[in-house]
Amino acid sequence: MAGKTFVEKILGAPVGSIVFKKPDIVLSHDNTFSIEKIFHKMGGDKIKDPGQLMVVLDHNAPPTNSKLANDYQQIRRFVEYHGVNRFHDVGNGICHQLMSKHARPGMLIVGSDSHTCTAGAFNAFAAGIDRTEAAGLWKKGETWFRVPETIKITLRGKLPEGVYGKDLALYIIGRIGSSGADYMSIEYHGDGVKTLSMADRMTITNLASEMGAKNAVFPPDEVLIDWFGEKTEGVWADEDAIYQQDVEINLSQLYPVVACPHHVDNVKSVDEVTGMPVQQGLIGTCTNGRIEDLRIAAAILKGKTIPAGFQLLVTPASKDVYRLAMREGLIDAFMDAGASILAPSCGPCLGTGQGIPADDVNVISTANRNFLGRMGNKKASIYLASPATVALSSLNGKITSPMDENNHVFPYPKKQTATVEVKAGDDRYLNGVWDYHDVDNLNTDQMFAGNLTYEINSSEPDKILPHLFKGFDDSFADRVRVGDILVCGANFGCGSSREHPSVGLVRAGVKAIIAKSVSRIFFRSSVNQGLPIIVLPEAVDAYRAGNEIFIDMATGLLKIGSESFHFNPLPEKLMEILSKGGLVKWMVSG
Repeated sequence: MAGKTFVEKILGAPVGSIVFKKPDIVLSHDNTFSIEKIFHKMGGDKIKDPGQLMVVLDHNAPPTNSKLANDYQQIRRFVEYHGVNRFHDVGNGICHQLMSKHARPGMLIVGSDSHTCTAGAFNAFAAGIDRTEAAGLWKKGETWFRVPETIKITLRGKLPEGVYGKDLALYIIGRIGSSGADYMSIEYHGDGVKTLSMADRMTITNLASEMGAKNAVFPPDEVLIDWFGEKTEGVWADEDAIYQQDVEINLSQLYPVVACPHHVDNVKSVDEVTGMPVQQGLIGTCTNGRIEDLRIAAAILKGKTIPAGFQLLVTPASKDVYRLAMREGLIDAFMDAGASILAPSCGPCLGTGQGIPADDVNVISTANRNFLGRMGNKKASIYLASPATVALSSLNGKITSPMDENNHVFPYPKKQTATVEVKAGDDRYLNGVWDYHDVDNLNTDQMFAGNLTYEINSSEPDKILPHLFKGFDDSFADRVRVGDILVCGANFGCGSSREHPSVGLVRAGVKAIIAKSVSRIFFRSSVNQGLPIIVLPEAVDAYRAGNEIFIDMATGLLKIGSESFHFNPLPEKLMEILSKGGLVKWMVSG
């Protein structure tokens, strides 16, 4: 009998199984306000197990308007009323950094944020969920998991000087693609693993969501033991475990890379874009705001000054990191160089706080996403890189490599899908079908702008509806009708875990989405809202404008014109959730 992967051991079942499990930690942040509303709609009163909850105020901290300030006040009342002990108020830090205080090897952790996977650095199973599912966990204490296939990534050797964990993470994304690990678990193996610090590991697992993965995990090795300062019992795969894919990387052969606009898998070597003018830099966030990252950047900036007119922002990932940076003189080095130091917060990355770029500005950032409009202005362009590359590029006002060699070419070029915007006059609506078959990577920022995420709660479907797909297809919100169907390309719903798009599509009465492939979290979100998503690439390819579409979810039959296609029906419990109209109504009826 074959051995088991990490995730098969954690979830206690073979690949492909659907299991119900009780997580050790259920994370939420500013969206706790919305989750509480959904919880009450489910008939919730008392939290099933307050010990599961971890609540962090970080995404708009300090709050950027009175509405958010009032939301924060209600969240404080909520955690006090329910006796939530794992509560971190404004200024304490970003949730994924603070998770390091709570995550332990072998834990099962979920969070209403797509980058919850960061905790895999601590040998935990950690995955993102949506707000509705979080509310269901508050009420029931458990949720469903599909046991995913696993990609084994074996690392050999050691990273050269000037190359960092961020470069490795972007290299992997560029190699396998932004949907290359869709719904999969990623395990890191090999002698190269022990050369990676905990800071490197957190950066690498953080970016697992940008390749579509459910989770990523490192072994419970001596590096982790040293970090905890005590012997810890972890979980790891058997030597004869079966993997969906094996990838081997020689760390010593890597070099600085950058993810170019407007997709995270649009990866090139820094050498290939050297000299590209940049006008703004961001060092920090949940991806690279640790003390090790700040030390790297400060060492480069110390005693030097950024160009006039250049805006460099630094966001430590937590108050502890901020204080340590002050004691070590790093903050002085940043400020002397001309940088602005911001409170530990997600705001600049998300585009909801300080640091929104101006029109036509190129930003070089250590964050994790570079979708069009991600930082709050769709007329700006974002490059993602390591803290060293960002610091050097900030000093020079142009993208600059921290490595002396300058002739590297990224060997896995991908034909990048254009960031499609449906222009006025390009009518994609016919016979009750929205034809987006040619649109890959339609992300949640395009479906519902990130800077509205906390202005409009996901529990307010009527307010969401007018903003659906604005900036992508401006006619959609005004013309969508009950019973409509969307036909979409690959990696539909990638990006943030925000559930506003699925909530809005259900409110509009959309019958189903047919896609070539779908982001893992968006798939879960759609089920939780009662919105069927059918993944059938051959059906998308067969669709022609004007075709009539018939769907039978119970039997797994899809007809497009005269052609018939078949898909696997969902498990009985998930069909129940769909038939009831989503998780909230299923909870109430149950």
